[in-house]
Formats: sequence, C-alpha cells, structure tokens
Amino acid sequence: MNQPNLNQALVDQVTNHPKYYELVSKRSKFVWTLSIIMLLIYYGFILVIAFSPATLAMKISAGSVISIGIPIGVLIILAAFVLTGIYVYRANGEFDQLSNDIKESIK
Repeated sequence: MNQPNLNQALVDQVTNHPKYYELVSKRSKFVWTLSIIMLLIYYGFILVIAFSPATLAMKISAGSVISIGIPIGVLIILAAFVLTGIYVYRANGEFDQLSNDIKESIK
C-alpha cells in the first residue's frame, strides 16, 4: 500500500516544480503556434480550391500538363514535414533539457 503514496509524492514533486510549469507553458505555446501555422497553410489551400479553382488549374508552362496546384500540394505536404522537424529539433533540445533538469533536481 505504500507504493501508490510514493508515486503520488513523486507526481506532486514534479508538478510543483517551477521548471515543470516553464516546460508546459513553452511547449504548449510552441505546439499551438505550429498547429495554427499548419492549419492556415492547409485551409488557405482549401479556400483557394473552393473560391478560385482556376488559380490552381493554371498550367506550369504553355506545353505542360501539370497544373500549379500539384507542386503547391506537394509543398503543403513538405511544410508538414518541416514543421514536424522543427518541433522534434526543439523537443530534443530545449524541452528535453527542461525535463532532465526536473529529473535531476528531484533525485
């Protein structure tokens, strides 16, 4: 019966740590920023499709069969990968360091 009390004490130590609040705050702001950027990119594309389909139907060049919408769609997919990479880079750096600081101070 002592184990649940020990786990709860550890959880309380972590959640009451000042760096925990810093970690949660920074990570939340960053995640929301990246999410909003991706949503703006994606829904911007959808709005262009809905209200100006001729814009995306323009051919890349005079003799081309590929419209400008294809490379723009590919860029949107690449943007998702880039934003994911940015998150992973920051998570493996700053966010992991804050997590490690919390773990070290509790030991």
